[in-house]
Amino acid sequence: MEPDAHQYFIPRDLFVKILDEVAGNEHVRISFDDGFTSDVDIALPELESRGLTATFFPLAGRFGDKGRVSVAGVRELVAAGMRIGSHGMDHVDWRYVDPATRNDEMDRARDMIGQASERSVAEAAIPFGWYDRSVLTALRGYGYRMVYTSDRRRAVPGRWLQPRYSIVAGDTIESVRAKVLTPPSALRRSRDAAAVLYKRLR
Repeated sequence: MEPDAHQYFIPRDLFVKILDEVAGNEHVRISFDDGFTSDVDIALPELESRGLTATFFPLAGRFGDKGRVSVAGVRELVAAGMRIGSHGMDHVDWRYVDPATRNDEMDRARDMIGQASERSVAEAAIPFGWYDRSVLTALRGYGYRMVYTSDRRRAVPGRWLQPRYSIVAGDTIESVRAKVLTPPSALRRSRDAAAVLYKRLR
């Protein structure tokens, strides 16, 4: 795994508790980044058993690598009714890539994921959640219908830019309820909106 990737893995029992908590909540959307084999081996059966769906954002350049989902795994997700988006090619910071690499990350990767999933890919999750105006402008230019970040704030249905909350190692079901499922205060919403605006304009 990449350095620090371990912080985004949680115990299976906590994962199951979170799914039980959000099952039936139409305001919660679930997504998975990076395309690990646990998406198919663990997440998929747990989602299916609760009648839940999710969007998976694999890395096109890692298909079939050790611990990573294969093309067959991607098709298994699609066959189960899951949605597939792009997380790019090699999990790099899109703010600091040259034009050729950016094209690989945003366009070629999308084509590869589309071929793997046998579906049109119109959504992207930004690696690391790091972005600026140039990244968003490029994604619009490549025609993505919706883009996901890691800004820890509530999303607004239908908007092009969708913030997300990440569940991380050290979380508990209580912290998930408090940080993710409980509506933030007006002050917190204002601060979060200001932070996102700064990132979009810089």
